[in-house]
Amino acid sequence: MAIRKILKIGNPLLRSISEDVTEDEVNTKDFKKLLKDMFETMKYADGVGLAAPQIGVLKKVVVVGSEEDPERYKGAPEVPRQIILNPIIEPLNEPADGFWEGCLSVPGMRGYVERPSKIKMTWRDEKYLEHSEIISGFRAVVLQHECDHLFGVLYVDRLKSPKLFGYNDEIDTNGRDLD
Repeated sequence: MAIRKILKIGNPLLRSISEDVTEDEVNTKDFKKLLKDMFETMKYADGVGLAAPQIGVLKKVVVVGSEEDPERYKGAPEVPRQIILNPIIEPLNEPADGFWEGCLSVPGMRGYVERPSKIKMTWRDEKYLEHSEIISGFRAVVLQHECDHLFGVLYVDRLKSPKLFGYNDEIDTNGRDLD
């Protein structure tokens, strides 16, 4: 296993659309190494999720997982460890719930983003088995954020307002009037 370099905003690969993972790929040694490297990289960077494009691999692969109350998201619930391939997300309500998002590819910064709080996600796992689930709350936010990377979208593209974006040590994410 290896910790991979996380690309930062400005790198053109982060704005590229990723390719689907094929059933043949999931059984290869290289693919299994990619998954291990992604989990190790995410953990090393203290992240809740990581998408393959963030390490320069243009494939529809996302890994997520955190223990309750990770350092970067105080008070956030646990996100179960999961491998997601070729996800399709269907919003089940209008964007209304907001969250101060951060990103390993936009280090040291946060921005206020409103997303649907309830989604239906269909995906394949590391064995290429298909799953479908209705997901809500913090986990829905994390999955939408990570899956956006597969289509060249960063959370900064979804900010409610450019005024609600800044460095972690400068911006007030507690009690700020969002109107």
